[in-house]
Amino acid sequence: MGDRTRAFLKRLSMFLLYLFVAYIVLLIVVRLVENRMIFFPNYPNRLEGDWHPRALAPEDVWLTSSDGTKLHAWWISNPAAKFTFLAFHGNASNIANRDATYEFLRDVPGNVLALEYRGYGHSEGKPSELGLYLDADAAYQFLIDTKRLDPKSILSFGQSLGTAVATDLAAHRRVGGLILEAPLPSASRAASKLFWFLPGMNLLVYSQFDTIGKLKKVTAPVMVVQCTHDPVLPLQFGQEVYKAAPLPKRSLWIEGECHEESSLIAPVKYRSALQQFLASLDQPQ
Repeated sequence: MGDRTRAFLKRLSMFLLYLFVAYIVLLIVVRLVENRMIFFPNYPNRLEGDWHPRALAPEDVWLTSSDGTKLHAWWISNPAAKFTFLAFHGNASNIANRDATYEFLRDVPGNVLALEYRGYGHSEGKPSELGLYLDADAAYQFLIDTKRLDPKSILSFGQSLGTAVATDLAAHRRVGGLILEAPLPSASRAASKLFWFLPGMNLLVYSQFDTIGKLKKVTAPVMVVQCTHDPVLPLQFGQEVYKAAPLPKRSLWIEGECHEESSLIAPVKYRSALQQFLASLDQPQ
């Protein structure tokens, strides 16, 4: 009996060792393909959508990031606008698939500069966290240097993954306000929540996208918007971001199921809340 027990324990220990090694290999593989898990420029198709929507009549703008990457953006103007939304979309698809969102922002009223990240749509390069931050800086500089806008008239607007980009910009550039729709608290927080069945995943996430951490450096007023039944990022994430945001701040929780579609399922409620937020800001000169 003793020999059998020892043999069983030996087999069990070897099995557990193999299982542990296999799990570590799995985590390393996930780390190696991390960018493919975060960025989805080809979903459903990199160039899908209407690139000349009549309702928007966007002006094609070409920017160059500080590392030389050529970027595409849409400039959408409204003569009645006092503010300009610098819009950063989520991690899938492109600006052409979000024309309804930009039409909503234009009619608030506001101008809109819809940035296409590197590797997305018609922009060059490959996406990365640092690359997206450089792209945001290039778009901001375009508004300052080319459009001659007062920094207080620029609103850093992000959706989903774009909320981390919008927050990074607001943390080191002067803006009139920061608007976060369906926000991402951080990459590690998302990994631990969404991949709960892979313990240790959050420790191996290289990308930070630390929205909550960077909110500490934001001095502009903040507005957080999210649907109560978000199928991608749970409402809990939005509440965590709102709690971490500095004063003054506002929140809008829209009853329903959506992710980046708040303006589509509750346009009247969202528009009213957004207009109130803009009215509370320091008016640009």
